[in-house]
Amino acid sequence: MKPLQYDSVIPLYHQLKERLKESIDGGYWMPGDKIPSENQLMDQYSVSRNTAKKAIEELVQEGSLYRIQGKGTFVAKPKLQQSLMGFYSFSKVLKEKGMNPKDIILAINEVTPTTKVKEGLQLTDDNDVIEVKRLRCADDEPYILESSYIPKSIISDKEMLKKVGPISLYDLLEQEFNIVVTRAKEAFEPVLIRGEESKYLQTREGLPALLLERIAYDAKGLPVEFCHSIVRGDRCRFYTELT
Repeated sequence: MKPLQYDSVIPLYHQLKERLKESIDGGYWMPGDKIPSENQLMDQYSVSRNTAKKAIEELVQEGSLYRIQGKGTFVAKPKLQQSLMGFYSFSKVLKEKGMNPKDIILAINEVTPTTKVKEGLQLTDDNDVIEVKRLRCADDEPYILESSYIPKSIISDKEMLKKVGPISLYDLLEQEFNIVVTRAKEAFEPVLIRGEESKYLQTREGLPALLLERIAYDAKGLPVEFCHSIVRGDRCRFYTELT
């Protein structure tokens, strides 16, 4: 790694962070490799403990590194990247990338929709919805905590929704209820992972995440799903292209 420039206006911790990131992105360190300790970085770069600690902490926050208590700091797996240029299915995206999708059903309940869900699904006051709460995993690692709200009127048998997992939700809607999802509208905003969410997602409370809200529409343009997802910021990355 290149030496730091001690007379630069760029803070030393940021320079050190960039050196570490170059080693990760360049393949010098591979996923699962242990990086030098804070003490080793202090000696190698002649920096303070606070400088070494801050450089590492920022890379942990960004998902490039992860810590194991009592063992050290390690290189994380690359983030799952997904384009927002068109309609996509999380399960199909994982399969295309050679990963194994797995959905763990946490609950299936008939509930009264919130105002936001009601408006998104264009429901009247006396319409209930079926909530499917699930943990979405890639290669057995939890990535997304998700609640899908589906109008009760289009689900003839909510027990059929227990098939979600081996079959994707959208495939199940098509196969069992003749509902073909053709497009969706999504909104994103940054959030921090809360206590209960951290337990499901097997990550630390307070880490960055994305709140994703999706409304899915059928071929007739009618809303058939309102989805509320907490997406791990250290495992997923969304992007678009501007022309």
